[in-house]
Parts: sequence; structure tokens; C-alpha cells
Amino acid sequence: MIVTIITFILVFGILVLVHEYGHYFFAKRAGILVREFSIGMGPKIWWRRKNGTTYTVRILPIGGYVRLAGNDDEDQDELRPGTPVTIQLNEQNQVVTINASSKGSLFQGIPLQLVDCDLTDELWIKGYVNGDETELKNYPVNHDAVIIERDGTHVQIAPKDVQFRSASLPARMMTNFAGPMNNFILSLVVFIILGFTLGGVPTNSNKIGQVNSHSVASRAGLVAGDRITKVGTTKVSNWSELATSISNKSGKTVQLTYVRDHHQHTVKVKPKAVHQGKQVVGQIGILEEENTSVKARLSFGWQRFVQAGTLIFSVLGSMFTHGFSLNDLGGPVAIYAGTSQATALGFNGVLNFLALLSINLGIVNLLPIPALDGGKLLLNIIEAIIRRPIPEKAEGIVTMIGFMLLMLLMILVTWNDIQRYFIR
Repeated sequence: MIVTIITFILVFGILVLVHEYGHYFFAKRAGILVREFSIGMGPKIWWRRKNGTTYTVRILPIGGYVRLAGNDDEDQDELRPGTPVTIQLNEQNQVVTINASSKGSLFQGIPLQLVDCDLTDELWIKGYVNGDETELKNYPVNHDAVIIERDGTHVQIAPKDVQFRSASLPARMMTNFAGPMNNFILSLVVFIILGFTLGGVPTNSNKIGQVNSHSVASRAGLVAGDRITKVGTTKVSNWSELATSISNKSGKTVQLTYVRDHHQHTVKVKPKAVHQGKQVVGQIGILEEENTSVKARLSFGWQRFVQAGTLIFSVLGSMFTHGFSLNDLGGPVAIYAGTSQATALGFNGVLNFLALLSINLGIVNLLPIPALDGGKLLLNIIEAIIRRPIPEKAEGIVTMIGFMLLMLLMILVTWNDIQRYFIR
């Protein structure tokens, strides 16, 4: 169980880190201020500020996020009128630090009872110093000033020129798309790595790669290099067709037609009945031919990537054509159960699971659902069509509704997963 838990944390952490780094990287390139890059959720256990971004590690090793300037309203919650804060000034008498936390004090800080502030456009803050309500003080705020939030997190303020909505439309679209794009890249890279960790890459041909000793095939005289062209009267041209045809002949005598040294031969075999779960399949003891070339391994990674994406789209399509079911979805509980199964298969099993999850996350995030990256891209496309920005309030309402629906769906999916894997 400990190995499964550690693997789950690592897999989930890699997925989130890669996804969020995509948003972070392209936001930075577009001049958008990334106020915080967090790994994990909940209370922070470590933080550091560099180049305007606060990097935090939080106690719950599940999930993560980037806070883009203008996409969060937390300053409004931290700095409400009447809030006691402490400010720190620079040599130009500008506010460089606003401390809204009670967890520390500022060197030469000025106690201020906040009356109002504008940290977006005109950059000022005003209030009563030391509780003296006879004089209202107004201080200019430095463009790169820092807020110390209630939990002690230091984040830079978000002036309008570095906010998400101030960037060009193509830059915002690329920033929204970058998270899923990184998941696709990760999936492809991991599938390629998987191709290099295998002893060889299956060719899916009808050529025998290896014959097990003392097997049905060995006793029938089959050897590596033989190419099986028929199972009974059924023609086979690849390994999938060959394996299916033999598995259906469990315990039955069947004639195999094969080619060796450009000459055709036939032999009768009786596939051995083997139990696989609740099924009984026929086996004759042959292994698929493998290719160890670099080109084959790269091709294997690409093919697995395409197959995984096609499968996910097929599942999503069936949800619309055959009806929606919570059993078609999986949350953290299902991912944990899958991690347990993948861990049992060893390192390659974990790699395969990571690659599948990554492409899954990328595709699902591109669905045109508000609060997901796909929903944000849809709003970007609408903005491009109507040639004017969507009102910020309307966009916020749509995103909030989408977020609430996603949270409700996540709760239902999680409860369904608990019932599927631990109760039923």
C-alpha cells in the first residue's frame, strides 16, 4: 500500500506540474504576471519568491495551480475596508509591502486601518495611521509591491498592465491551450520512453519471434522466423488476427499454414486450454516478433499515443450516443485504484498508466466546458468572432457556474468510485 500511495502522489504530481507549467511558461512569455505557482493544495509548507512569482509547496500532495494576475479576486478578500494592515515604504515614500497577516511584522512597518485602495489602475492605498481617524493618509503603491496574505504567503500585486486580460488574444489562447498541450507532449514522451524500456517493440506481424520449449508449437516443429498465414481456413496477416484465431481454438485440433524459407508448409496442432480470468483461451506457446531499432521504438511510442487518444475520443463519443453514466468517469479514487494495478505491473506499468492519464487529462481539459481550459478557449474564440472582449462580469459568472457544476460532478464521481472500488 505504501508503494501505491507514493506512486499515486508522484504520478498525480507529475501530471499537475507539467500541466500547470504549460500555463506558467506561456503566461510569462506573454508578459502576464504569474502571482503564484503552487504544487499541492491546502496550507503551505514552503515558499520562495523569484522574478515576481511566488513558488509554494502545499501540504496536500494532490493537484496544484497557477494564479495569473487578473484571474483571481483574492486581494479584495484580503484588503477590505476596515482591515488592519501594516505597510512598508521605500525611499520614494511608495508602499512596497502590504502585510495583511498576523503571522509576522514588518521592519519599520506603519500600522494602517484600511479605508480604501486601488491596486489595479492608479495604485494607491489610504487609511488611518495608528488608529488616528482625524487624518486620512494616502500612499502611492509601487508597481511591484507585495501583499502578505493572511496565511503568510507573499504575492505580488496585479496592476492592470500585467493582468491576463491585458495580453493579446493569441497570447491568451496559447496560455489556455498550453496546459493540455503539455499533457499531450508528456504522454508522447513517456510512450516513447516505454518503447526504449522494452526488450523489443512488438511488430504485430504474423511472424514468430520465439517458440517456448516443450510447448505445442515446439512439438509441432515450428521455429522462430516461421510466418503463419492461416489458422484452419482463416487467413491471418498480423499478430492480432493470429492470436485471436488461435485463442478461439482452445482444445480443438486445427491446421496451421506457415511459410519457411519461401516454402509453404502445414501442420496440425491442438492449442492448450489456458484460464485467463473467467475465460478459457487457446495457446500454442509462441511469442510475437520484436524489433529493437530506434525507429521502431519511436514509431511504437507514436502509435501508442495515437491509439490512446483514439480510444478516449471513442469513449467520449459513446457517452453522447449511448447515454451518460458515472461509471464512464473516474476521479482521484479511480486513479488510485488504477495506480495500484499499474504498480503491480512494475515500472513499465506505471509509465504506461502515466502516459494514458496524461493524454486523458489533456483531452478532457479541452472539452468546451466553462472553468476548463476548453471552456476558456471557447470564450476566446467567441471574442475573436464578435471582435470585442467579453464583459469580465459575464465571463466570471459563466466560469463560476461551470466551476460549481464541475465540483458537483467531482463529488458524485468520487462517491461512485468509492462504491465501485471499496463498498460493492
